[in-house]
Amino acid sequence: MAKFASMIACFSGCGNSRLVADRLAESLDDSVTDLRPGTDWSTAVGDITRMVWVFPIYSWGIPPVVASHIASATLPENMEHYMVCTCGDDVGLTDRQWRRLIRRRRWKAVGTWSVIMPNTYVTLPGFDVDSPAVASRKLEAAAGRIADIAGGIRHHARVDDVVRGSLPWLKSRMIYPLFRRFMMSPRSFHTTADCTSCGLCARKCPMGNITMTPGQGPEWGTDCAFCLGCYHRCPAHAVAYGHATASKGQYHSPESLP
Repeated sequence: MAKFASMIACFSGCGNSRLVADRLAESLDDSVTDLRPGTDWSTAVGDITRMVWVFPIYSWGIPPVVASHIASATLPENMEHYMVCTCGDDVGLTDRQWRRLIRRRRWKAVGTWSVIMPNTYVTLPGFDVDSPAVASRKLEAAAGRIADIAGGIRHHARVDDVVRGSLPWLKSRMIYPLFRRFMMSPRSFHTTADCTSCGLCARKCPMGNITMTPGQGPEWGTDCAFCLGCYHRCPAHAVAYGHATASKGQYHSPESLP
């Protein structure tokens, strides 16, 4: 088995964070571990000296599923920890949230970075995917950004190189808790008459939260990360969230960055 200097722990529903994790893995000669229910942390031993956490921004905060993994993962205490988050525009105070979680485990929090990627959040008025031109520009710029981040990680850079945006305190301290409490329920997910019961949403769900019922199509359980991967990956655009997504677009992540 190949030995790696570090591990990249990645949560990705729509593909953006996985694109970043894969490119980082290429640059750092590392391995990528997907954050899933029952993730095996036994490989994070031996020669591994650093952990890079890669995840998308959820309403200017850390996805609860990622926070849960940080709180429960069994890892060596002498590891260095880094954060690389993906966002459509800005991250608020997510870097500070992450540092608090890492230090709560008595781990060493080193550097944090953000990478701007195409927008994927569509379940509130005024939020939609980017135009193809804007999405393409973001993806092209991301490659150079990731190369810079890889260099920072190699040199143990103690930085917070993130785009906090305007009113970060309001976004991360006020809006984010409300989003977690009231806007992450899977109960509004359903399919339209265009559903072909292909099962792709169930196969791609990072939480294994979607089951296929013969004659009824997909059904959503309660263990939802609210990543919206099921919505964006549906080839028939038949997954809906209440009425909020009726006129919204889909984001189809490329297989690799330009």
